[in-house]
Amino acid sequence: MKESQAVMAFTPSTKAGMNPDAIVQGEHWRIGVITESLLRFEWSDEGIFEDLPTQIVLNRSFDATPQFHVVQHGDLTIIDTESLHVIYDGKPFSKEGLSVVVKGVDSQFNTWHYGEQPRNNLKGTARTLDEADGAIPLEDGLCSKDGWAVIDDSASNVLAPAKQVGGEDNPYGSWIFPRAHQQQDLYFFGFGHRYSEAIQAFYQLTGHTPLLPRFVFGNWWSRFYKYDASEYSALMDRFVKEGLPFTTAVIDMDWHIVDVDPQYGSGWTGYTWNRELFPDPERFLSSLHQRGMKVTLNVHPRDGIRAFEDGYEKAANSLGMDASTGQTVDFDLTRPRFVQTYFDLHHDLEHQGVDFWWLDWQQGGVTRMRGLDPLWMLNHLHYLDSGRDGRWPLTFSRYAGPGSQRYPIGFSGDTLVSWDSLKFQPYFTSTASNIGYGWWSHDIGGHMFGSRDEELEARWYQLGTFSPINRLHSSASSFNTKEPWNFHAEVRSVMDEALKLRHRLIPYLYTMNWRAAYEGAPLVEPMYWQHPDNEESYDVPNQFYFGTQLLVAPITEPIDTESRLSHADVWLPQGEYFDFFDGRRYVSSSSSGRTIQVWRPLEGIPVFAKAGSIVPMQSVSSKCEEGVQSINDISNPESLELVVFPGDSGKFVLREDAGKFPDSSDFDTAAEQAGLVETTISFDWLVDEARLNILPGTKNLQYLPNYRDWKIILRGVEQTGARVWVDGTEIPCDLSYDDATSSVCVSIQQVQQSSHVEISFSNTEHNSVNMRSQHVRDEVFDILFDAQMPYLTKEKVLTMVETEGVQCLSGLKSLNRGPRRTGDLRWSYLPDSVMAAIQEVMLRSVG
Repeated sequence: MKESQAVMAFTPSTKAGMNPDAIVQGEHWRIGVITESLLRFEWSDEGIFEDLPTQIVLNRSFDATPQFHVVQHGDLTIIDTESLHVIYDGKPFSKEGLSVVVKGVDSQFNTWHYGEQPRNNLKGTARTLDEADGAIPLEDGLCSKDGWAVIDDSASNVLAPAKQVGGEDNPYGSWIFPRAHQQQDLYFFGFGHRYSEAIQAFYQLTGHTPLLPRFVFGNWWSRFYKYDASEYSALMDRFVKEGLPFTTAVIDMDWHIVDVDPQYGSGWTGYTWNRELFPDPERFLSSLHQRGMKVTLNVHPRDGIRAFEDGYEKAANSLGMDASTGQTVDFDLTRPRFVQTYFDLHHDLEHQGVDFWWLDWQQGGVTRMRGLDPLWMLNHLHYLDSGRDGRWPLTFSRYAGPGSQRYPIGFSGDTLVSWDSLKFQPYFTSTASNIGYGWWSHDIGGHMFGSRDEELEARWYQLGTFSPINRLHSSASSFNTKEPWNFHAEVRSVMDEALKLRHRLIPYLYTMNWRAAYEGAPLVEPMYWQHPDNEESYDVPNQFYFGTQLLVAPITEPIDTESRLSHADVWLPQGEYFDFFDGRRYVSSSSSGRTIQVWRPLEGIPVFAKAGSIVPMQSVSSKCEEGVQSINDISNPESLELVVFPGDSGKFVLREDAGKFPDSSDFDTAAEQAGLVETTISFDWLVDEARLNILPGTKNLQYLPNYRDWKIILRGVEQTGARVWVDGTEIPCDLSYDDATSSVCVSIQQVQQSSHVEISFSNTEHNSVNMRSQHVRDEVFDILFDAQMPYLTKEKVLTMVETEGVQCLSGLKSLNRGPRRTGDLRWSYLPDSVMAAIQEVMLRSVG
C-alpha cells in the first residue's frame, strides 16, 4: 500500500491540520472553529497540540472559512458564531470554566458544560448484537433534542509517516502510533436540530461513506452450516429453480479445517480449505461466479497462522522464522511485517476466487499497542487492502466506533430468534445513522436459539427487504433454516415475494447508494431528521425513511388472534400518501401530522409513498438459461418499471454506472471515474392531466443497454387513457388497468438508450378511488371474513357500512353486548382489533 492509501484513502481532503485563520489559542489550550456549529477543544499541559490524523478524525480544515467573533473579558475568552456562544476561562477544562450555548434550540438543556453527560441524546449504535434478545444499550450519537453532542478523541491513536516500526522496515510508508503527548481533544457538535447537517459535517471530519458495489443490494445467503461443495451448489440451483435471486454467497467457517490437533488450540482460526468438503475450491468458487454471485469467506484471525496451514511455510519464511520448528506466526497487527504476511495469505486465497472477507472478530479490544482496538485495525487495513490494484474495496465486519462508516459493510452479530430481537432491529438500524453508520447487515430471521415461529420469520423477511443489506442467516440446527420451501404455503409465499421484491429494488437502492456516498444521506433515516420540531416524529422509533421516496413502518408484533391481522402505529407527516403496494390513499392534513394504526394481513407490510414519488424497479428473470446467471443478474437492466404516485409533481434521478469504483470524494470526479449515467424522470401533476418525462443523460450511455423496455405504473388512480411520445413522435403503447392496486400500466418496448420518452395521462382522478362505496365495502368484507367473531355481528357491521358509510363508526361499538350468556344465540361481539382495522379503511382518506 502507498502512504496515501494507508492514511488518507477516505478523506474529503488531505487537511488534517486546522485552518490557521480559524484558531483561538493560549499557551496550553487551542480552540478550532471548524464550522459555525463544529468546534474542537484541546488542552495540553505541555502546550503541544495534535495536527496528525487520528483513528477517528482525518480532516479538520473544511473548504469554507467559518465566520466567528472573539471577545476577551478579563480572563474569559468569548467566541460567538451564528450557532454557538462559547465562554472559556483559559484554565484546565472544567464544568465551571468551559461552556457552550447552542442558539435557537428550545430546550432547557441546550447549554453544555465541560464533562456534562447528555440528557436527550438520540443514540447511535453498538459494536454488536451478539446474543442480544431485544434491546441493548447504545452508544451516543451526534443527534440530540438538546442540540449538542461531543466526541472525545483524546484516546485515539494517530496515523503518521514512518519508514520503520519497531526496528523493522515499514512497507506501507505510514503507521499507527499512540500520541506522543497526552492531551484532551474534544469535538463539539452544536447543530441544534439540524440533524442531517451534523452527520454531513461528521463525514467531512472523519471521512465519507464509500460507494458500494451493486451486487451487495441483492439477497445474501448465509448459514453457519457444514455444507460441502455439491450440497451448496445444489442449494443455489434450487434457489434458481424456485425463481429466488441471490447475489452473494456467504460461506461460514466450515470452509476451512476446524478439527485441528489440540496442540494448536481451537479450530476457529483457519486458512486451509477443508478438502473433504471442498475438494476443488477454485472450481467451486468459479461455479458460484457463473451463477452471478460474489463470495465472501468467514475468518476469525485471532490465533495467527499455525503450522498445519497450507500457507504456514511461506508465512514463516517471510518473517524470517524457521518453519521446521512449527512455531505459530502470532497474530500481531501492530507489526507491519506480520500485516504484509497476513495479507499475502489472504491474497493467495483471493486468487482462487474469494471476492471479499467476513471478518468475524469477537476476541476483545486489546493489541500490543496502547489504545489500539484490533477490530478497528482489521477494518482499516482490510478495507485498504481490498481496494488494491483498482479493485472495488469492501469489508464485512463489526462496528469499531465513530468513523467506521469508512469501512462498510457492518455485520451486527449473532442475533437470537425472538420477536424482541425483530422489534429492536428497525430502531437499531435507524439510530445508527445518528453516528453516520448507514450500512448494517443483520441476521435476517435471527441466528440462533429461540423457537420456531413461521409468522416471525415472514415478518423478518419483510424487514430484510427494507433493510440496508438483506442477508439471511441461521445456525447449524437442522430445525433452524431459512429456505422458504421449508415453511408452510402462506409463509413461503410471503418469503418468496420479499426476496423477489428486494432484487427488484436494486435500481432504487443503487441510486440511494450514490446519495449516501456523495450527499452524506444514509439510506435509512429516523423520522425526526426531516421533522425535528414535530414531537410526534420522535414517538415512532421503528418507523423510518427508506431513501428519498419511501416511508416504512415494519410490523414487529405477532398477529392479533381475533382480527387475524397485525398492526403498526404509523405517523404520517403532513401531506398525501399512498400504500406502496395497493395504492390506497392516506391524507394527513395537520401540520403536526397524523398518527394512525394500520392493519395488515401476513403478506402486507406498511410502506408508503408520498404523492409525486417515483420508484424505479427491475424485473426478476424467470429464465434458467445456460448456466443460471440470469436470475441473479445485477447489471444495468434491459427492462425497468417506474412506480409513480399521483397527487403532486415529483422528480427522481436514476443513477447507474459502469461498475467501476470511484476513489474520489468529489462527485464530479467520481462520476467520471465510475462512468456514471444519470436519467432524469420527472412527473408533472396538472389540473386535468399528468405528464411523465424520461430524459437520459448525455454522458456514458455506452454503459446502458442499447435498448430498454419501460413499464410505467401510475398507482392509486381511476382507469384513464394514456399517450406516448418517443423523441417527439407519438407511438402506440400497451395500456392496462389493475383494479386490485388502482394502477394504470403503460408498457413501451425497445426504446433506444438516448431517447426522450414522454407520457400523458388524461382525466386523472385519484381523490375518489379509495372512498368509492364499493371499494370500502369490499375491504371491510375482507376484514370481517377472516375475523374470529360471531357471524351475526359480521352481518350487522357490513350492513351498517353499506347503508351509513363513515357515519356508522360511532354506532359500531354498540354491537358489543358484554360477555356471552349461555343460550344467547343472538350474542353480538365486535373485537377492538376488528373495529380498529375498519376505522383505518374508512378514515384513512379523511385528513
